[in-house]
Amino acid sequence: MAFISKTFYSSEDLISHLKTHQPSFYFSSKTSTVIPYDKIESLLPWSKGDYFLCDLSKLPPSMELKANGNLVLKGGVSWEEAKKFLRAKGRNLKTSPTEQLALITAGIATSCTGERCFGFGNMRTQVVSLKYLNYNGEEKELKRDQNFSTSSHHLDSYQQDFNFYKNFKNAPYPRFEKAIDLMIGTEGQMGIVTEVEIETVENYDLTYVFMLLPRWEQNYEAHMEIFKAVQNKRDAIMSCELLDANCMNYLKPDERLGNNNDVIFLEVKSDRFEEIYGNVLCHLQHVGADQVFEIAENKFHHVRAGVPRAIFEENSRMGVVKVGTDCQVSADKFTDLLNFYRKASQIGVRYCLFGHFGDAHLHYNYMPSKEETSKCLDMFQELYNQVYEWHGSPFAEHGIGLIKQKYIKKFHGPHQLNLFADLKKEHDPFGQFFPQGFMGAAETP
Repeated sequence: MAFISKTFYSSEDLISHLKTHQPSFYFSSKTSTVIPYDKIESLLPWSKGDYFLCDLSKLPPSMELKANGNLVLKGGVSWEEAKKFLRAKGRNLKTSPTEQLALITAGIATSCTGERCFGFGNMRTQVVSLKYLNYNGEEKELKRDQNFSTSSHHLDSYQQDFNFYKNFKNAPYPRFEKAIDLMIGTEGQMGIVTEVEIETVENYDLTYVFMLLPRWEQNYEAHMEIFKAVQNKRDAIMSCELLDANCMNYLKPDERLGNNNDVIFLEVKSDRFEEIYGNVLCHLQHVGADQVFEIAENKFHHVRAGVPRAIFEENSRMGVVKVGTDCQVSADKFTDLLNFYRKASQIGVRYCLFGHFGDAHLHYNYMPSKEETSKCLDMFQELYNQVYEWHGSPFAEHGIGLIKQKYIKKFHGPHQLNLFADLKKEHDPFGQFFPQGFMGAAETP
């Protein structure tokens, strides 16, 4: 048995590989937070022959803006490249993940969301159509206006379960309601996305502001006041993001905002800013006018992206796999989530809290030594048990990958597992697509 790395430079090479039906893990920019690439071989147990690690980042990229404003892209196109292409044409993306260097096709596979989900909704609502290569290397097309189709008799009960999560960014399992859902959030376990058509929007001017707040561990009254105030302003506010005071320690001194303060950012349509300032910000009881500041767009993105990147680098330096959360809960359970994170902050391990505050969707990250990792994982097991009781989503943005599978099992009952098995038999009969993925129909040692 051997792990064999393979990079694809053309669709023809990829099709030839698919026809061999070799077990393979497909990836692109190595930005996933749920796949520890430096330890991937130890986390992909396999004893049945060669296993391929397949890099799709070099597939030829192309982009086309249609007359209706939709973007059609193929191959290795990153979010950053697509945004630059669109801005030159007066358009912009509806989705804005923190890691702009990631490839969009990979984002489809994991159903990524990001900051602008607050204003524009989740990724799966923006995909108009897509093309993918199946297990025989044949190109297939799926469209949003087509219903999901399968011969499995478990689909109805599965979809009924999903209805509970329809207002979440992502459920603990894929939607499987529209035809495109076969590829969205299934993490490459059914085929390889090669082309996608997504909606875009006019590139209107935006104003970025931030507010300095007390530390959430001590008092989150101001935080929750902002949370409630912005909920019915999603047509004007594109994103509502949090970086807590601990996050600032991972930035350079001249990049830090405030003095031991939490920071909440708002991304607001410029032509609506006066309205938001006058009707929302000026009426906050726990945030004074002297605590509200404008920030340049490039600095906002630099600061917002700098924290998760610094955490990744710190974990690599410490030699540990990332110990972080990706939970979303309903608005009425948000204070319960914050209270749990308060409890989690008291075990004596470095931590920070950041993320998509307006969506009740935060990333709590421990920064442990190897010796501290075990008690952090125990705390997270307790968290995911609570999220299950709260009927929340444990992984609302970055997927499940490898390092979170043990936590997701509780959320997958017989309706989910039976449909997963049927779909894997139908779309992956040779068990070649990420056999160790969460859908788990292919047998692994």
